[in-house]
Amino acid sequence: MNVILGIDIGGSTTKIVGYWENGERIGALQVKATDQITSLYGAIGNFTSTNNISIKAVSQIIITGVGASFVSGDIYDIPTRRVDEFKAIGIGGLALSGKKEAIVVSMGTGTAYVRATVDSVVHIGGSGVGGGTLIGLSEKLLKENNFDMINQLAKDGNLLNVDLTIQDISKDVIPNLPPDTTASNFGKIKSLATTSDLALGLINMVFQTIGMLAVFACRNDSIKDVVLIGALTEIPQAEELFSIFKNLYNIEFTIPENAIYATAIGAALQYVKN
Repeated sequence: MNVILGIDIGGSTTKIVGYWENGERIGALQVKATDQITSLYGAIGNFTSTNNISIKAVSQIIITGVGASFVSGDIYDIPTRRVDEFKAIGIGGLALSGKKEAIVVSMGTGTAYVRATVDSVVHIGGSGVGGGTLIGLSEKLLKENNFDMINQLAKDGNLLNVDLTIQDISKDVIPNLPPDTTASNFGKIKSLATTSDLALGLINMVFQTIGMLAVFACRNDSIKDVVLIGALTEIPQAEELFSIFKNLYNIEFTIPENAIYATAIGAALQYVKN
């Protein structure tokens, strides 16, 4: 049986998924490299070797992502098609979440917002705040740019040593806003704030920015479901921090399994379903 590969070539990592032509998923993995072309070929080699698949069994390669612009022609003489990244985001987000409609938020180096239904996928906007923001600020504040180390530091963090809350600045009860709601990110850095506090503060600031933009996207829309995908979904605090938005604004935030591979999955499914 033939194999279809879906590949999301990002700025720093390449995600690859494989499907049998009957629609059954084989597996997924990601590869980091110094440049997109190196990571692309490394991902293909790693995937075929890991899953004991001959390169001759691959009948179609579907590529997407910012790095796809560096690829011209077929890969390994295998028919190669380039598909729209935003469409892949929408299709992948819906497929993994099992939803028929959602605002799919892709949290990569930056953040993309896509309105997806079973009938259409529309890119509605984006933000420069994302994983790149977290890594860049961590380099300056924490002297650390390793994603795993930042996550490890944040586990012991305390936001009360970093963020200013509503109860810090007002004794009045504000309707629909609990006293511990953030009033200002990094608005109350104490001298005793540790690197762990700062790491959690950075993650919280990035997630709150991404989350509020998703809320705004839902405000004037009938869709009240947000599906989160991309690299930042692997941060341990993601589910807890995004659950706050559900409680505040009655909007469902979902992080599906394999969310990091959603765009690659969406790329492959465009071919498999056809």
